[in-house]
Amino acid sequence: MHPTLADDLSRLPELLQSARDVAAREVSGLGDRPVARPGAAPSPERLPAEGAGAEGALARFAERWAPGFSGSAGPRYLGFVTGGATPAALTGDWLTGAYDQNVSGADGSSATALEHETLGWLRELFGLSEVHSGAFVTGATVSNTVGLAIAREWLGERQGVSVSREGVAALGPVDVLSGSPHSSIAKALSVLGIGRDRLRRVPVLEGNREAVDVERLAAALDALGGRPAVVVANAGTVNTVDFDDLRAVAALKERYDFWLHVDAAFGGFAALSPTYAHLTDGLDAADSICVDLHKWLNVPYDAAVQFTRRQDLQVQVFHNASPYLGPPTADPDFLHLTPENSRRLRALPTWFSLMAYGHEGHREIVERTIALARRLGEGIAEVPRLRLLAPVRLNVVCFTLADDPTQERVHALARSLADSGETFVTPTVYGGTHALRAAFSNWRTSKADTDRVLDALVRAAASAHA
Repeated sequence: MHPTLADDLSRLPELLQSARDVAAREVSGLGDRPVARPGAAPSPERLPAEGAGAEGALARFAERWAPGFSGSAGPRYLGFVTGGATPAALTGDWLTGAYDQNVSGADGSSATALEHETLGWLRELFGLSEVHSGAFVTGATVSNTVGLAIAREWLGERQGVSVSREGVAALGPVDVLSGSPHSSIAKALSVLGIGRDRLRRVPVLEGNREAVDVERLAAALDALGGRPAVVVANAGTVNTVDFDDLRAVAALKERYDFWLHVDAAFGGFAALSPTYAHLTDGLDAADSICVDLHKWLNVPYDAAVQFTRRQDLQVQVFHNASPYLGPPTADPDFLHLTPENSRRLRALPTWFSLMAYGHEGHREIVERTIALARRLGEGIAEVPRLRLLAPVRLNVVCFTLADDPTQERVHALARSLADSGETFVTPTVYGGTHALRAAFSNWRTSKADTDRVLDALVRAAASAHA
């Protein structure tokens, strides 16, 4: 064994304690550290010939790289839709690395059974039945890709071909219909060989909505003349967290032949609250479902889950035919269900957080962050230099400059907020207007944090006006 490696092994508990001390110091200061760290990163260095050992590497990281890391796990990071990591989830994530389980298959470890148990808990949270089987993946993009890959195989089944064997060319043109699809849907269609241009946008409801007009969707399906299609419905759109009427969309299956995929990346967590659960009514009727976990569930990156009613088709797409892996069985190993053969125990942080805080703890996070989003929205509505572009329906506040909201000026506002270190928000375009999105999902965020964000917005908007 290399002497540096041998020395690290002999001092492993001490090294882990050093890492723990660094992590504890960083996490304990999240509320006060700058939320964003704009600026130049250190210049690349050459690969060391001998190496500094784990302790030396930790010191070098703390000196060169840690100062430039953002406070994305903290309470005022409102960019994208980013959760933090609950204490229990962080504990589970550390143990995931320590145990380093291979959860491709069930042989030799109970880790796969833990993933199945966690999937069962998530099904319960979202009001799904056991007919929906699931698996952990890296994020919403992969979850959407898996769901649409199964839909692609279903289209082949309808035409008497196996796309997984014959290729997507055996299908011919595919129709994918959606009102306000997330950008990852087009990306998934590109990856799957269906093509970005096969995504057809269906008109949405009038009145500043992003939800699909179900009557217009029915007309689009009717125009296909009986040809099977894929419908992507939304349980929480990216700009305003609008919800399609999932039950009404699913009812169209009585007249038309289509696969229903629901993108519930973060909106699915509305199901935890009695006040908002009606928004997810009909989710159980979906053929495939995407839910992101490193958003509102507040587990560390990267974690999402996918569910489907047709695990048999999922196996046709993703099974790995190799003697050392064995064939898929009635209860297939996860390597036969997702793009990865090699899979870390991504379920463990979720298991820890659900075990630690249960349904009620996570319901409180959902309801509190919704209330805080509305608090910020009410504050923005009182700022003359800012204006809301849509009602605050759930946990995202979509707003812009009141005057001359050009891309340059709106993006400059975002940079000013990042430079202040007080908050971080991400740009978007809504209704043809350049805007910013503040997404509340972090378990740490408080009223005081929200008020600090509003104060930073007022100052930045005043500077932009000047």
